[in-house]
Amino acid sequence: MAFLDDFYLLTSQPAREIYDAIKGLPIIDAHNHCDVKALSENRKFQDIWEAEAATDHYVWECLRKCNVPEELITSGSSSNRDKWLALANAFELIAGNPTYEWIHLDLKRRLKIDLEINAQNGAEIWDRSKEILGRDEMSQQNLIKAMNVECMCSTDDPADTLEYHRALQSTPLSGVVKPTYRPDKAMNIDRLDWNDYMDHLGERWNMKLDKFDELLEALRLAHDFFAENGCKASDHGVNVPYAYDVKKEDAAAIFRKARRKKSLTEAETIAYKSYFLNYTAELDVEKDWVFQLHIGAVRDVRQSLFDKLGPDSGGDISDHLTDYISPLLPLLNRFDDRLKIVLYNMNPIHNATLAQLTRAFGYKVNLGLAWWLNDSFIGMKRQLEYVGSVDLLSNLAGMVSDSRKILSYGSRHEMFRRTLAEVMGEMVSRGQMPLKTAQKNAALLCYERPKKLFGF
Repeated sequence: MAFLDDFYLLTSQPAREIYDAIKGLPIIDAHNHCDVKALSENRKFQDIWEAEAATDHYVWECLRKCNVPEELITSGSSSNRDKWLALANAFELIAGNPTYEWIHLDLKRRLKIDLEINAQNGAEIWDRSKEILGRDEMSQQNLIKAMNVECMCSTDDPADTLEYHRALQSTPLSGVVKPTYRPDKAMNIDRLDWNDYMDHLGERWNMKLDKFDELLEALRLAHDFFAENGCKASDHGVNVPYAYDVKKEDAAAIFRKARRKKSLTEAETIAYKSYFLNYTAELDVEKDWVFQLHIGAVRDVRQSLFDKLGPDSGGDISDHLTDYISPLLPLLNRFDDRLKIVLYNMNPIHNATLAQLTRAFGYKVNLGLAWWLNDSFIGMKRQLEYVGSVDLLSNLAGMVSDSRKILSYGSRHEMFRRTLAEVMGEMVSRGQMPLKTAQKNAALLCYERPKKLFGF
């Protein structure tokens, strides 16, 4: 088996036949972080660094581990060419990490450049890719079409005007790109910038947000507005999924205290976040949206990196100690059989807990595919193997790229589809299921299941 050849990740004949049955299916990507403005303007990437590394903290973290100076990654006056050559010089050291495979897949599949990224080829890849990326077929909208993306969901704040989503409706991507309601900034009452954000959200909806009912009304107005613009889901990034039952008057008192810039206790913070999640879930029930929880990210643990570059710069980890059951059970029971829920897991140690929870709560509670630091071949393979033996593979919510760069949508979904085919191919080889059943369920998981779940 050669590097990224036709049999990449597929070690058996059944795996290859399963992959052949699913490789051409359209992509449903229900969670990503695309730049909707750039997409609506149909921009082209100026060079391979902009396309592959300028916004990708996966790449940044790998380069830091190779001792590449920060001025050749995110900061300083270095040119994009110099940054790319620094990446190329170090890239062989990254082999084994999925980033190594994703970027090579992007070059091979999208740019038709079949060269290994290394010190010898770095300059040639830079020159060839710059010419290719300048072609009309490499515009961002054309790339989405070429990757056969049928539907994709961005990540958007309740204060957003969604003007670029509306602009896309008059392009060939009409109906393809949908917003997702992500109210984390309003929920995170313990953040230092929470009051500033309240002012910003109030301005967007012509309110002062001095009263708790005003906040709830602004959130509802935003929820309605998102629905009018095609939204099908909310999304919530939480370390701990606090969702205890809290009285409205208690949450209102905490809100007033925070608006007066008084310090909150940990118990008050947990109570406010719990009420907030339950309130959003009620809004989602009314519209038959999917309620997504991305659980377990501990943000910005490397202080020097956060001080220099801010959030989303590569200083995040997962937490294996978090109790998911106690804070989440009240929400699961309150909305039992009323709310479509997807639980995304960042740490493989929690696969068992979440798979058992989704099994216990039936059809409407779904496990999302292995997420972030868990979405490699190894992470996805182990999750799929365990889920298949405890819950149902057919009840998974489907693959999401979670990506900030368009070029990676195809490679992320390809790696998942190959991993799924490999796992199910092993089951076929062991006599656990017929090949035709494996092919049918693989297609269900890659396309039909997420399309139906999200209502696309």
